Amino acid sequence: MKRESFGSRLGFILISAGCAIGLGNVWRFPYIVGKYGGAAFILIYAAFLVIFGLPIMAMEFSVGRASKKSIATSFNELEPRGTKWHWYSKFGMAGNYLLVMFYTTVTGWMLAYFFKMLKGDFAALGETAAEAQPLINAQFDNLVSSPVILTVLMTVVVVAGFIVCSLGLQNGVEKITKVMMIALLAIISVLAVRSVTLPEAGTVEGIKYYLVPDFKKMAEHGIGEVIFAALGQAFFTLSIGMGSMAIFGSYISRDRRLLGESVTIAALDTFVAFTAGLIVIPACFAFGIRPDEGSGLVFKTLPYVFESMPGGTRVWGTLFFLFMLFAAFSTVIAVFENIVSFGMDLKGWSRRKSSIVNMIAIIILSMPCVLGFNVLSGINPLGEGSVILDLEDFIISNNILPLGSAVYVLFCTSKKGWGYDNFMEEVNAGSGIRFPKWLGLYAKYVLPIALVIFWAQGIITKIISIVNG
Repeated sequence: MKRESFGSRLGFILISAGCAIGLGNVWRFPYIVGKYGGAAFILIYAAFLVIFGLPIMAMEFSVGRASKKSIATSFNELEPRGTKWHWYSKFGMAGNYLLVMFYTTVTGWMLAYFFKMLKGDFAALGETAAEAQPLINAQFDNLVSSPVILTVLMTVVVVAGFIVCSLGLQNGVEKITKVMMIALLAIISVLAVRSVTLPEAGTVEGIKYYLVPDFKKMAEHGIGEVIFAALGQAFFTLSIGMGSMAIFGSYISRDRRLLGESVTIAALDTFVAFTAGLIVIPACFAFGIRPDEGSGLVFKTLPYVFESMPGGTRVWGTLFFLFMLFAAFSTVIAVFENIVSFGMDLKGWSRRKSSIVNMIAIIILSMPCVLGFNVLSGINPLGEGSVILDLEDFIISNNILPLGSAVYVLFCTSKKGWGYDNFMEEVNAGSGIRFPKWLGLYAKYVLPIALVIFWAQGIITKIISIVNG
């Protein structure tokens, strides 16, 4: 079966960026930038993005392009005879399934809130935050407490995603994701302009909080904590380590060098995260609210902020949740495409058959996350207050991604793996930014050790947080 390919370079860039751009760009990045020193933190984050994120992304793309396979069989194609690198394929595949087992549920929340905003469900809930906030909180609590509603929303997302994938790489995945990503970039630009031009006195304070370097905040938290926060955000934002980028490398030609493509994708991802901060922080400050992070920011804090703005939730809230829906659904489609390719590469299935089989499997596998907020809410796998989603996220973010990235790095640099010479030939094929050969020692020795230390630090931090409650 001939390997499909993208219809354009723009399609490859936007789909890869769509995979990287996710909810963390909105409900985590603005918060930690403000918390750890504004522009000073952004500089540290950007540095880690360059020295850690870009080389690993280029390696993952290279493995995909050279093998013309997904993570299911890419190591089998490139590994030396008798070696066992392909064992990691099972963990990488598991990571893709685990991700969509909870991401489809959260995307369903975005779908629900888009329609809530459009209908005006948050209009006139109260004149003050004290009056409105309990009613706004109840909207989200009622949503997640209903297993039926969450199941319907999750199923709609899963079915829609696999319909897109079943239409083909160019006619489905590429065509629809390009439209969503271009719309996403336009929407966040409009929202950011609206936020930073709010007439309220707190707007300027919010901009300063977000953008002005504050080294005192960095000192208060400690440079070690700041560095790990910046490294964590730079690493996780690119979705590297479980083959979610390798699949798109398998669909491109050798016309362009892969480091340059990685730079473009990372720049798009960073632009969205940075612009999300310009939407969230000034708007929250304008109405006297300190922004938090996570689902509380998106579903409980921001609805009040949007309702307080001229135009209300029906304009600004609807646009914001349309942006969030596109950001989440673009990731879902990208990971579904990888999952569909597993059946095609391993079993020789048609795209249609793989889409149908995996659609049914994902609906079933997503049910623990759905029920974790209601029927199974008594299960707290990571301590008091945690839910099944937190465990699934922990397995991926704190284990599969960092350790998987180390596997890709070692595979591309070790003589017992694919080897640095083969990697250099592939990554530098075509025109664009060249991957420097002198980075070999750094890639072979520094990167894997740093990734293992980062993984261990994350595990230790989680254990301490569980023990301390």
